Amino acid sequence: MIGTRADSADGREALDTLCRIYRSPVTAYLRAHGYSPSDAEDMTQAFFEQLLLRRMHAAADPERGRFRAFLLTALKRFLVNQHEREQACKRGGGLRMVALEPEPEPDLADGRTPSPEEAFERDYALTVIARALARLRDEAVHAGKADLFDQVSAFLLEPPDASEYTALAEKLDLRRNTLAVAIHRLRNRLRDMVRFELSETVDGPDGLDAEMAALRKALAVRRAQPRYAYDSTG
Repeated sequence: MIGTRADSADGREALDTLCRIYRSPVTAYLRAHGYSPSDAEDMTQAFFEQLLLRRMHAAADPERGRFRAFLLTALKRFLVNQHEREQACKRGGGLRMVALEPEPEPDLADGRTPSPEEAFERDYALTVIARALARLRDEAVHAGKADLFDQVSAFLLEPPDASEYTALAEKLDLRRNTLAVAIHRLRNRLRDMVRFELSETVDGPDGLDAEMAALRKALAVRRAQPRYAYDSTG
């Protein structure tokens, strides 16, 4: 967790792990700024190298650490410094890196193009959901229920309608009510997994509640599309 002291081996290892997990939101932020995929990947690598080598997490308040907010703040500072270096290079006659690809197409439910912050928050939330789903599937595999999980996993993010329940129950040779209970339990367990994932990035219950609220907000902008529908309240 970010709250671990920077000068400890555990702290360095924890930050390294979180950086590897949440690499995708950083790249999404840079892409939303207009950088090409290859430039965004290069800059993401440079950002995390700087983050780890300079141990920028030492500046974070260990009592109020939230990795999501810390990461976004550090990324914004990185871009400011990058821009200043590019401007200095330009004034000195050097070449400035330019994003050659067009800006992303409108991507939100209301047709707007997402801001870099919105792209970061959404990708961060989806990363949390993906890891929670992976943990939940591991549990299903260990319980000998991998096939059932694979059949119903889509309904953990978007509740099925009545006809879908009936069709899937027939396919699995289960009573409709039995299937409904199984899905309900898995959705509750998914919520627990999401909270566990977020608990690894904060330093207390208040921080966890704040991160859950941020996750719901980030996913709400795409709630009109099933892939992003998730009710973290279960």
